[in-house]
Amino acid sequence: MTGLLVSHRFNATFGKDFVAAAKRDGVAIDLLVLPPDPEARIGDAAAARAEIAYFSSDVFPEFAKQFFSATRKAPGLQWLQVFNAGVDHPVFASVLERGVRLTTSSGSAAEPIAQTAITGVLYLARNFPRWTAGQHDRRWNPMRPPEFPRDLRGQVMLVYGLGRIGTEIARLARLLGLHVIGVRRHAAKTGHADEIHAPDKLAGLLPRSDWLVLACPLTEETRGVVDAALLAKLPRGARIINICRGEVVDEIALIAALRNGHLGGAYLDVFAQEPLPPESPLWDMPNVVVTPHNSAASAGNDARINAIFLDNIRRWKTSQPLINEVTEI
Repeated sequence: MTGLLVSHRFNATFGKDFVAAAKRDGVAIDLLVLPPDPEARIGDAAAARAEIAYFSSDVFPEFAKQFFSATRKAPGLQWLQVFNAGVDHPVFASVLERGVRLTTSSGSAAEPIAQTAITGVLYLARNFPRWTAGQHDRRWNPMRPPEFPRDLRGQVMLVYGLGRIGTEIARLARLLGLHVIGVRRHAAKTGHADEIHAPDKLAGLLPRSDWLVLACPLTEETRGVVDAALLAKLPRGARIINICRGEVVDEIALIAALRNGHLGGAYLDVFAQEPLPPESPLWDMPNVVVTPHNSAASAGNDARINAIFLDNIRRWKTSQPLINEVTEI
């Protein structure tokens, strides 16, 4: 029996079906369930049987401390599967330092995140902030020429980061008629971008870009990459969409560019400090859409994440390469 550490909520919702699905793949699972009290700790005997731990979506944030306390207490832990795609938090580096394998659920939320990002594009492109303000004020205020917004067709979108999320954003953007420039570390082509460039070309591409979409992981290379100098290279009236990490952008410079009109608007799901402080000026800017790091929200996520994990359990038992394995942070 393979000892699998899980949350009490995961056990209640998926436990029985998950064990049955693993059994059909020839893997016998012994679920080691964490207590429902976040202050309670798993017993030593149960921790000693844990070979795999599953950081499911229900653990964060209330039960995160309890969960990682249990993983540190498990001497035989060999592998940690996480529901999320980003592993820039120091706790994940400490897992690798212990020699524990780490896999993510990268790609499981690509569709809902991309759909949210494109919703942000359409909301800004069609000037919904004006209509929303009119509704709030009970004011009939239709646009008249020359106030009409530009057609999206023919505009240029630069997607910084062409992983699964960025690629799906690029695919949807092209359906809307945008010319898509992709920036990625690897030059491999994708049918969903009209151009592919290396990150060192970013500054030279920005003057052509009506939209800058940030879909990259947070690394030492990307932290603070979008600073005041890069923002100034965007054409006046350009818009920014950020669904990756707030730390990729110099937030002070972003606010300044929005205030002085150099940027025409922004859809922001992530921020340098989360939750976004109530005193942040971003809350009240009429050309800014703020969402609470929630662009991935979808009722279908758990099924996709669990499917990735089940596939990885089968691979782990048969010594095959694991999907989305992280080897360094």
